[in-house]
Amino acid sequence: MTEAAIEPIDSRFSWRDRLQGWRVRWGIGRMRFSVRPGLYALNEPTPESDVFVTANYKMSVDHLRRALAGRQGWLLVLDTHGINVWCAAGKGTFGTDELVERIIETGLTRQVSHNKLILPQLGGVGVDAAAVGNACGFTVRYGPVRAADLPAYLDNGYQADEAMRRVRFDLADRAALVPVEIVNAGKFILPAMAILFVLSGLSLRGFSVATMVSQGSAAVLALGLAWLAGTVAGPLLLPWLPGRMLSLKGAMAALLLVGLFSIRILPGLTGSLDLAAFWLVVPVVASFIMMNFTGATPYTSPSGVRLEMKRSVPLQAAGAVMALLLWLAQRVVEVL
Repeated sequence: MTEAAIEPIDSRFSWRDRLQGWRVRWGIGRMRFSVRPGLYALNEPTPESDVFVTANYKMSVDHLRRALAGRQGWLLVLDTHGINVWCAAGKGTFGTDELVERIIETGLTRQVSHNKLILPQLGGVGVDAAAVGNACGFTVRYGPVRAADLPAYLDNGYQADEAMRRVRFDLADRAALVPVEIVNAGKFILPAMAILFVLSGLSLRGFSVATMVSQGSAAVLALGLAWLAGTVAGPLLLPWLPGRMLSLKGAMAALLLVGLFSIRILPGLTGSLDLAAFWLVVPVVASFIMMNFTGATPYTSPSGVRLEMKRSVPLQAAGAVMALLLWLAQRVVEVL
């Protein structure tokens, strides 16, 4: 087998790296944001330098090399198909077989004078440390959850304290995920806004541009509130919203925003049926959008997500249909 080439890499973070990271946060080029799997030499390492294992999702590599600024090391990048460590470990691509294969392919044993690997803690679910040792003789150490804690971990003799082992999901973490949530939800919210805006001008009397503008604006703002609640308010207020299910938290965030903004929106609603549809559709749509956040938070599990969807989706569908019927009924009542 031909040994793969070793590429040099450093800890410098350029404006291009920052721009790429910003674009991916907004969902632009996310599926292409990866690096070539293999062995990378960080800051001219020696045979005694540590070996850090990561995924080939470029943001994972970037976090690692920035955390190791001023330090030497080897980065062993696994082929996770451009998926981050945590998700890849759950899917099996950040796993024992891939790790062993990458060690052999890169000729790692001929580059280092020791047999120790440092893996991120969140990759532990995918890697059998004993099997790695049996297959290629390397000992697996699990570093801290966050790459930023690596310097302290290394300086402390490869010991992680309790804080380094804790999975946090604080305000900054949740805020970083907001842009891509906005984009993902916008793919169906924006077309729905356009459709409802045009349909607002229809009635049994025909089509009216004036009616479309006045009533359509209220419909668009209602969906806009739901969009804002499910992608921004819900994630940011996650720990303080009541309930355990994200669908319920999304509905609560929507009701909070409705209370804050309804004074500006309600004048555009022409009747009690419109009003009822408005109060129903905003929490229903926000609840549905917020469920997408189950893929980002560390507080969910596959079985819990399935159970929540089983309970929530029928209610959300029924609520959306009821809101649409109320909204259409208002159009009929106005003619009678």
